[in-house]
This record gives sequence, C-alpha cells and structure tokens, in this order.
Amino acid sequence: MTKSCEDGSGRYLNRQMLGKLLVIAVMMFGFGYALIPLYKKICEVTGVNFLTPKDATVDTPANTQIDKTRTVTIEFDGNSQGPWRFRPTVASMKVHPGEMTQVLYEVVNTQARTVDAQAIPSYAPQQSAAFFKKVECFCFTQQTLAPHQAKQMPVVFYIDPALPKDVTTITLSYTFFEVAGLEKKRS
Repeated sequence: MTKSCEDGSGRYLNRQMLGKLLVIAVMMFGFGYALIPLYKKICEVTGVNFLTPKDATVDTPANTQIDKTRTVTIEFDGNSQGPWRFRPTVASMKVHPGEMTQVLYEVVNTQARTVDAQAIPSYAPQQSAAFFKKVECFCFTQQTLAPHQAKQMPVVFYIDPALPKDVTTITLSYTFFEVAGLEKKRS
C-alpha cells in the first residue's frame, strides 16, 4: 500500500516537474525571439550602429540648394564579419552640402557557398548621422552573394546643408556581416 502511494505521488511530481520545464523552455524561446527587436530598438535609441536606417525612404530632393561655399570631407570605411572582402572603392572625397554624390563599395564572396549578408552603417561624429541623407544604399536590404561572386554596390547620398559649420569631416563606416539564416528561421 505504501508503494502505490509513492508511485502515485511520484508520477504527480514528475508531471509537475515536466510542466515547469515546459514553461521554462517556452519562456526561454520567447526571450530569445524577443532579443532581435529589443536589440534593434536599443541600438536605435542609443544611436549605436542602428540597424533600421531612418533615412531608408528619403526621396531625391527637388530643389536642393548646393552650398558651394563649404566643403565637407567624407571618409569611407568598410569592415567585414564573414567570408568576404569588403571595402569602399575610394577612401575619401570632398563634397559640397546639398550636392548629390555616389560612392561604390565592393564585396567579394571568398567562399564556395552562397551567403546572405547585411551592412550596418555608423557615422562619426555621431551627430552627423542626422545630416547624412542616403537616397539609395545597399544597406537598405539584405544582399545574397553567390559562390566567389564580386559585386559593386552604390551609396547615393547628400549632406544636408543644415550640417553644423564646425563639422568638416564625416566618416561613413559599414560593417558587413553574414545573416546566417535568421530570416529563414523566423518564417
């Protein structure tokens, strides 16, 4: 009689433990899934490597006034986290605020497999990000690179003439990293 009571209470305890473990597993999955939008929001609020470019819908300005009295030096940088070579085709250029300009970045997939990648921009000084207006950029979408593919990707931009006069140099830096199927796992 004692043995059957122990078996019944043992099963109850096992079911209770299984329930707790399932709840913990679901909570861990939910937390991991919520980290991506949480990380994006934190980066956007702090201004560090923001992942969702706010200027992704910038239209070409109709009557832009080019400030020929000022010249701003734009320095370009490329960093990669993955199986490729990534770099700008020019190290720097001088532009007038309001002037539409294009620069190319080059990427070469060095692997014998297809990879999906995304570029994340950052700006220095940080306050210049609000004045650096990208009309077209490879960073707006994910890039798929075939095995050993080389690709030149444009960035079309202008510097808002409201840029503070004391800012004479802006550095645009991209970090290009492999997405590793994050979007595929979500769907």
